[in-house]
Amino acid sequence: MSATIKLSDELINDAKRYAIAYSRSAPKQIEYWSKIGKIAEENPDLTYNFIKDMLLAKAELAAGMVEPYEFD
Repeated sequence: MSATIKLSDELINDAKRYAIAYSRSAPKQIEYWSKIGKIAEENPDLTYNFIKDMLLAKAELAAGMVEPYEFD
């Protein structure tokens, strides 16, 4: 589902800059910030880097880019 929302020009301009740097569209950059913010609010003890790494690991798992670890 999509919806039209009003955002400040400042937020949109910031999103455009970051979107270019990370090869995303501005709306996808805002979605990414929203996801990070939601996770951070629900888990205030987690650092940004931990959240980012967790999302990357989750994406790698979904893409089949991981192998099971074999314990000795």
